Amino acid sequence: MLHTSATSTTIAQTIFRVALGSVLVAHGSQKLFGWFGGGGIAGTTTAMNAMGFRPAKQSAVMAGIGEAGAGAALALGLATPAAGAGAAITMGVAASVNTPNGFFASEGGLEYPALLGVAAAAFAMSGAGPISLDGVTERRLDQPWMRAVALIVIPMVIGMQIYRRRKTLATVDAASDTESGPQTVASTPATESSNPGTRL
Repeated sequence: MLHTSATSTTIAQTIFRVALGSVLVAHGSQKLFGWFGGGGIAGTTTAMNAMGFRPAKQSAVMAGIGEAGAGAALALGLATPAAGAGAAITMGVAASVNTPNGFFASEGGLEYPALLGVAAAAFAMSGAGPISLDGVTERRLDQPWMRAVALIVIPMVIGMQIYRRRKTLATVDAASDTESGPQTVASTPATESSNPGTRL
């Protein structure tokens, strides 16, 4: 009975890991190659620039790799602490961008990327399981110290990226206020009152 339970857990873990990795690969492919209706590097670069990520093209490439590359490694169960950390960082930063829209994905909130990020972080800390390339290679790329490092690195890098983005947006806003002058500042209350839904 115990053997059957362990086998079922292993199978369920593998199915979830492969599904998670595949979803990430699909999203990363949209960013890198324009597949599945994505914008490719050019479209993603434009979006990254608008969201305050600098340099925008480098951010676009890193986001694509963070999803597609880490997702593929997760699906295969290869270097799982690093793969899980890469995916968790990418999704954590994405969730921070969606935070002003609330929680639910239906309203553009953080629900979806946050869930993917938490799932990826869970694999970074627990490993891929026996049905994986890490299992075949006797966990040479999935050591306990690697999992500990992943646990430390994930929140640190997410925090750094959030800070850099907010700093960039603050600089852009300050430059915009300087260029627009007092006339635009005076008209701001009227604009906000007529369009209250545009405020974050």
